[in-house]
Amino acid sequence: MQNFWIALAANMVAMLVLVCGIYYRRHFRKDLALAYLALNFGIFGVTMLLNGSGAGAGLGLGLFGILSIIRLRSDTLTQEEVAYYFISLAIGLINGLHPDPAWLSPALSLAMVLVMFVADHPAFGRRTMRQTVTLDTAYAQQHQLHAALAELLNAKVLRTVVIELDMVRDLTIVDVRFRANTAAGKRRELLDAPSIESIPAPASAPQPQVAGERDLAQRQGR
Repeated sequence: MQNFWIALAANMVAMLVLVCGIYYRRHFRKDLALAYLALNFGIFGVTMLLNGSGAGAGLGLGLFGILSIIRLRSDTLTQEEVAYYFISLAIGLINGLHPDPAWLSPALSLAMVLVMFVADHPAFGRRTMRQTVTLDTAYAQQHQLHAALAELLNAKVLRTVVIELDMVRDLTIVDVRFRANTAAGKRRELLDAPSIESIPAPASAPQPQVAGERDLAQRQGR
């Protein structure tokens, strides 16, 4: 019984740190944060019940595996969100089984949270990006494709995977991994920014006339 309460506390702390402290602060999706918590605690409860009953734990794991596949296919998720999805599932399974010794579940949960904190840290590969680019020219040669992408993205092209090459419509669809040239991008922003001399000065407001000047103007008009 002691293992159960330790595992429950470890599951709650690990998921609060993972979802509220790491995932939401970096990806800002409230709906998936709720899905991760619901998935984790649901698997934790069912695994705990199956572990203490006559039914095999394999039945429950297979059922939740099918539900996970359906959930992943019903919505468009990024690979980072899929990673959080399976980590939440794994933490629920580990703590639901609450194996001996009692410190094993908290230690494994902490290790998984630390792995996600480091692997999904913004400083890790922050200049390396991936995009699917559609070009209005059919590039049959790889060096021409790399040169066009490097100029278009203002980056160093690391790898390209041509998804579609249409010579009839003169079209190229390519999956490109690249490293952004941050220094060049900053210089371009500074060059494109308007200078102080080019900003038009605001029109000056008309100066109010004093009473003597207004009377003189009225007499001259008469």
